[in-house]
Amino acid sequence: MRIHHLNCGTMSMGVVDHCLLIETDTGLVLVDTGYGLGCVHDPGRMIGPARFALGAKLIERETAIRQIEALGYEPADVRDIIVTHLDLDHAGGLADFPDATVHVHGPELRAVTKPKTVAERLRYRKQQWSHEPKWLVNESDGGTDWFGFRAVRDLPGLPSEIRVIPLPGHTRGHVGVAVDTGAGWLLHAGDAFYLGSEIDPVRPHAPLIWRLYETGSIVPRAYHANRRRLVELNRAHGGEITIFSSHDPGAFRRLSA
Repeated sequence: MRIHHLNCGTMSMGVVDHCLLIETDTGLVLVDTGYGLGCVHDPGRMIGPARFALGAKLIERETAIRQIEALGYEPADVRDIIVTHLDLDHAGGLADFPDATVHVHGPELRAVTKPKTVAERLRYRKQQWSHEPKWLVNESDGGTDWFGFRAVRDLPGLPSEIRVIPLPGHTRGHVGVAVDTGAGWLLHAGDAFYLGSEIDPVRPHAPLIWRLYETGSIVPRAYHANRRRLVELNRAHGGEITIFSSHDPGAFRRLSA
């Protein structure tokens, strides 16, 4: 497999929207979509007021579809999309790939269809999937072990080197996506943390601005518990696993290089 690191949405403070494009024998797999063409051309409908809170730049060449085309592929070559969660800055490009199967964790799709709180109703933008994606739901039931984490694996149509790791907290159905590159693992941890300093194996530290942002987590206890587990994972297996989040610009620069 060949893996491309894409920034699909620059935001304020240099924050990125780190997505993965994975070349497999059966087609392309996209991990998150960032902002899509609809967000660029009609931000009021597709993003709403959150655009200003996030400081979204909305640059067309940064959309996943334009970057994939620049690599010489067609949008239809994206056969599968795995979403870490369905927040508006992670699922904004789903409509650009209407033929793709969208792998979503069951608790996340249930949070979207039956939100329990005002916070859940506000964080999702249903216009982003009004095209009725081909959802394929995965659950944590029966998952196998991955470095101490329960994993959903063997997603239909995807190679076994790609695994979904439930990491609830930021949202009810938030997951990470682990990829066996053959030379070590990558773990795209979505919004389970924000900066690499938060999972530093020696002195984990979250800057104040990100600690404030974390208060928006839907399940705070699970969020903090999973971040502690990621610190331990990094401490015990940092030589085997590269762990990164969606919005860390430093990690994106290193990995995309």
